[in-house]
Amino acid sequence: MSKPTKRILFSAALVATAMISHAQNIYNSAQEAEKAIKVKVDTSKEPIAKGKYKPSWESLSDYQCPEWFRNAKFGIWAHWGPQCAPEYGDWFARGMYEEGSDQYKFSKMARGPQKDFGFKDWIHEWKAQNWNPDFLVKFYKDCGAKYFFALANHHDNFDLWDSKYQEWNSVNLGPKKNIIGGWAAACKKYHLPLGLSVHLAHAWTWYETSRGADKKGTFKGQTYDGRLTKADGKGKWWEGYDPQDLYEQRHPLSKESGEWDWDPSKVTLPDEAYCNRVYNRTMDLINKYSPDVVYFDDTVLPLYPFCDCGLDILAHVYNKSIAEHHGKNEAVVTGKILKDFHKKAMVWDVERGTPDDIQPKAWQTCTCIGSWHYDKRRFYDGKYKSAQNVIQILADVVSKNGNLLLSVPVKSDGTIDSLEYNIVKQIGCWLKVNGEGIYGTRPWKQFGEGPATDKKNPMKDQGFNEGNIKFTARDIRYTQKPGNCIYAITMDVPESESSLTLKAIKKAKYVELLGYGKVDFKKTKDGLTITFPKYLPNNIAMVLKIK
Repeated sequence: MSKPTKRILFSAALVATAMISHAQNIYNSAQEAEKAIKVKVDTSKEPIAKGKYKPSWESLSDYQCPEWFRNAKFGIWAHWGPQCAPEYGDWFARGMYEEGSDQYKFSKMARGPQKDFGFKDWIHEWKAQNWNPDFLVKFYKDCGAKYFFALANHHDNFDLWDSKYQEWNSVNLGPKKNIIGGWAAACKKYHLPLGLSVHLAHAWTWYETSRGADKKGTFKGQTYDGRLTKADGKGKWWEGYDPQDLYEQRHPLSKESGEWDWDPSKVTLPDEAYCNRVYNRTMDLINKYSPDVVYFDDTVLPLYPFCDCGLDILAHVYNKSIAEHHGKNEAVVTGKILKDFHKKAMVWDVERGTPDDIQPKAWQTCTCIGSWHYDKRRFYDGKYKSAQNVIQILADVVSKNGNLLLSVPVKSDGTIDSLEYNIVKQIGCWLKVNGEGIYGTRPWKQFGEGPATDKKNPMKDQGFNEGNIKFTARDIRYTQKPGNCIYAITMDVPESESSLTLKAIKKAKYVELLGYGKVDFKKTKDGLTITFPKYLPNNIAMVLKIK
């Protein structure tokens, strides 16, 4: 055997050994994660669908993200619930109990002290009187959304459907409407895949601020309403309902209130009864509305890793989808801060951020044009993301094998404001002309080039790195479709009659500027130089179609 042959065989052996070692590490990590489970939920009321998948990482590890989701690229999210009633931003149900915060001051000035008027009372004021799901879903579809998301519940622990296991829901209280039922019917009417986001698992620690009391002032020492019980409701509007079913404060306070991860050195871990409620409510939602996508606002899965609740739900969603789609799994489940073995079983969601390079598996980023829950201050100060900013994020994400889920906050009454409407309309106009460079594409051999390409932009926790890099017209994002067709998207608008050299592309037969037509180009020593016309087709971003 010759020396070159020996070297090739030796190299192949090293690669094979490394691959086996990597696979073994993933397997070991999955095994360790399952050993960490301390609480097993009771599945008797809402059984796991029988089928291919078992609630284990090993069983779930052959998951393949469905093509419909990979092709969709862009979804819109109605991040809407009772925390929009005051129209004062995200996490209001927690912030209103944090003495000195903006939300605390607003609630106290607007409705009185937190000992008398708590978040349960904001729920009572929420009426959703102008909500028209048909109009909004059709509008979003017309503006280019390929799937629609609705908030099923938030950390405020209030279910937005005819919940079997939570009396504090939108059918019984507040608007007295089936919010999820309305969204689901509109999606079915307009043939738009339905996504539902579930955020309830963290209410246990998130609401601990509701058990506090003012440390100074007129109401010093008088506890907030988070300690109330059913017996306290006699003669009140909420008579017959137990506030503890909403606030979930029947446990010792955590050492670090509101800590996100279930670290027993920092938080009081939920008991089995709470875990069962989280499981049953989520299964009830999935069984009633059969969402195409389930989004978990959790590190990996709800109550993970100390409870098997999330794994049970994951196996159920996939088995249910296979049964409903003639043996094919068309479902998507997303989670945050995933390790490699998690990404083999579900789709990674990044919050307000983007990784630095192309990802081997399909993923999603979620962001918002303003605050997650509607904040009227953003309307007055004009601090919404522009349509151009959204398209920049979309192009960056798609070039790296991802989808963009864009939240458009809904006002208390169920409408969106005029600025939001115009931003979405502009996005839709751009996509009508340039969408072929987005929808159904896949990453090219490199995601982009230009001044911003090599700048490091590390993510923190679940993401949170958007807006750190400013793009120019020299920054390019690439996508491709079968048939040797490459799309080059400029991240800003070049000057008319200027030229742009694409260093990554050395030759071409044909170059078209979408929305305009054929443009002049030539091969140079630096790459492919393209000349833009005098009149550009839009003021957001140019898309060059190159064959």
